[in-house]
Amino acid sequence: MLVHGQPAPGMGESAVKILVLGVLCALVILPFVSVISTSIAPREQISRAGGLVLLPRGIDLTAYQALFSGGVVTRALLVSVGVTVVGTALSLFVSCLLAYATSRPHFVLGRPILLIVLIGMLFSPGIIPVYLMVKQTGLLNSLWSLIIPTMVSGFNVIVLRSFFQNIPDELTESATIDGAGEWTVFSRIVMPLSKAVLAVIGLFYAVGYWNSFFTALLYIDDAAKWPMQLVLRTYVVGDTAMGQADLATEFLPPQSSLQMAILVVSMVPILLVYPFLQKHFAQGVLTGAVKG
Repeated sequence: MLVHGQPAPGMGESAVKILVLGVLCALVILPFVSVISTSIAPREQISRAGGLVLLPRGIDLTAYQALFSGGVVTRALLVSVGVTVVGTALSLFVSCLLAYATSRPHFVLGRPILLIVLIGMLFSPGIIPVYLMVKQTGLLNSLWSLIIPTMVSGFNVIVLRSFFQNIPDELTESATIDGAGEWTVFSRIVMPLSKAVLAVIGLFYAVGYWNSFFTALLYIDDAAKWPMQLVLRTYVVGDTAMGQADLATEFLPPQSSLQMAILVVSMVPILLVYPFLQKHFAQGVLTGAVKG
């Protein structure tokens, strides 16, 4: 809008904000574009560019063929998917039970258990005690070692507990008067009303399990049980010939192309989950984190 031939006072400020936002978005998006472009760019273009390509001149899927030819990446992908699905389901179940129990005012042990959860958030036991516990329980070199030690997050329990406390007492009290037990109230009233926060907490757990790298490095020695992130590390540090013995050396794509391809493969599964949970994200976090 013009006032006496001059721009409106807010137009210049809006233009600056749009420009800054555009630059920030470009800085975030360009690395992803470069990763995808390098993974599908022809060998000659990668060599001329020095390893990273922004806009590919053609599509070459040799890197993806090399990744899946030996079976290592496929097996690691299945391991990561299995650990993520099973771990997320168990973590949600245990966390919901713990949060619901501590949110009930008539539960005598609610406050002591909540205090233990808070202490666990503030003080970590450390790597060596956890490793010794995993070893003593016979979980070393087992996929359960990637799930059980990190099954419950104190932060997620607190968020769930706050959400459960915001559910009107009239709903649970009326169900109790009608003869419903705690399990019925929990499964048929509380859980259906908590879909938003469950989606958010489930996403937190799923991302944590999917990105689990250090626990696998500590507890898993068998390469056949490595998750995707540990195989990704192997490629990043330079062992790009892993699982590709069936391909002739001259047909192997450049190292940077393999590294970018496995990075894309490791990102795609978890990125596919975000669009389905995005609408619940803000509602779940804000409702679960604010009391009253």
